[in-house]
Amino acid sequence: MLENIDTSLIDWSRAQFALTAIYHWIFVPLTLGLAVIMGIMETVYYRTGDEFWKHTAKFWMKLFGINFAVGVATGLILEFEFGTNWSNYSWFVGDIFGAPLAIEGILAFFMEATFIAVMFFGWEKVSKRFHLTATWLTGLGATISAWWILVANAWMQNPVGMEFNPDTARNEMVDFWAVATSPMAVNKFFHSVLSGWVLAAVFVVGVSCWYLLKKRDKKFALASVKVAAWVGLCAAVFSAWTGDGSGYQVAQKQPMKLAAMEGYYEGRQGAGLVAFGILNPDKKTADDGENPFLMRIEIPKMLSLLAERRMDAFVPGINDLLKGGYTLEDGTKALSAEEKIEKGKKAIGAFSAYRTARAAGNDAEAEVAAKVLKENVSYFGYGYIKDVNELVPNVPLTFYMFRVMVILGGYFILFFILVLFLSYKKDLAGMRWMHWIALWTIPLGYLAGQAGWVVAECGRQPWAIQDMLPTSAAISKLDVSSVQTTFFIFLVLFTVMLIAEVGIMLKAIRKGPSTASGHSPEGK
Repeated sequence: MLENIDTSLIDWSRAQFALTAIYHWIFVPLTLGLAVIMGIMETVYYRTGDEFWKHTAKFWMKLFGINFAVGVATGLILEFEFGTNWSNYSWFVGDIFGAPLAIEGILAFFMEATFIAVMFFGWEKVSKRFHLTATWLTGLGATISAWWILVANAWMQNPVGMEFNPDTARNEMVDFWAVATSPMAVNKFFHSVLSGWVLAAVFVVGVSCWYLLKKRDKKFALASVKVAAWVGLCAAVFSAWTGDGSGYQVAQKQPMKLAAMEGYYEGRQGAGLVAFGILNPDKKTADDGENPFLMRIEIPKMLSLLAERRMDAFVPGINDLLKGGYTLEDGTKALSAEEKIEKGKKAIGAFSAYRTARAAGNDAEAEVAAKVLKENVSYFGYGYIKDVNELVPNVPLTFYMFRVMVILGGYFILFFILVLFLSYKKDLAGMRWMHWIALWTIPLGYLAGQAGWVVAECGRQPWAIQDMLPTSAAISKLDVSSVQTTFFIFLVLFTVMLIAEVGIMLKAIRKGPSTASGHSPEGK
């Protein structure tokens, strides 16, 4: 059913999927955030009747449309890759994973496709109320789309609501609502969507400050800055809150990921959170005796508070998770990685015995094998692990990317506070230093989002589905050369698409906001 395949094929398949996901996430968050900002602007127009707000909303709507179109193209390729590159994965859990993706396509994407046409082409053709409704429904459709995609991703991090059927060799959904509303999914949705709002706010503030730097469209720029900065500040604050919730979920469901995020090898009570640290590059494996840090500064007991909501709680490190033996919250002893691997092998063996017995019509043996399988199926994926060190993700990558995300999250809160203060209390239009800071903050918004996804996805390796299916058993049996070829084709294609999108957006930005007569909303 599932088979281990050449390591280079695994690496290239992962690289291709990562490439597609990284490019896709360049476009998605901006779409989610711009939908909110332009919706607020059109709402102001609807309530006041001021044509200035109509043309302000239309300008950002134009950039939304350019970004949306390219995002759809990369997203479609991403979904197709599950069938082409990850066929074992699709077979094993397609009944579950496919459900939220199908709902996303049928419900959310059609909602976006329907109302986006009204939003772009319905000005002066439908009533102001209907057009405003279409604008908000387009954004709502994009957000609902994100919900179902993130539900699918969260299920990979914490598989719930399913049972393994040995007759079909597939996992089957038994509780849809457990999948759709798991705490992991809820936290992931809000944290990811709010990060999109932050990025869009940074983008709008940065572009608006470019106009101020060029001494043009001042009224438009200042109005856009104020709307975006308020959205950004609220989103950044709530993103920090949901980030704390996500950290708690990771601690409960993916303790190895948490340990990697902290470069944390030896568990202890009252564990501290690393505020700043430099990892030891000589540290290769968990038990090699090397100190994991060259230097670090900790916040005392903060990791215990994050992971267990108690400052004196025990938090297991990488070595504890591999060796087991520590006491769990329910009073039982944690299994070692070797014990889990043995249980995984027993589950695989019982599954094979069950299939053989069923084929021979031996119901008694099939029943015995089914019982053994049921007792060990939660460790099924461990049966494909050859070395316990495979269970440790890339610690330096996860550790540093987590800190990039957190540091930038704090920076964005301070950035929006400063922007709002200068907008209301000072003359932001004349502060060139702030204009440059705002422009250089735009790439930081993208970096923060990408860093978050690196932590989420690389931090759960080697698992395609946590504890159930390792990446090595999830991929399709393909020629390495074919995956390499498509990798470079996608790299060129996506890069060309990105360059084209940036070029079109820059052209629209240089043209600037304009009325039907071709002048800026407030004149120049």
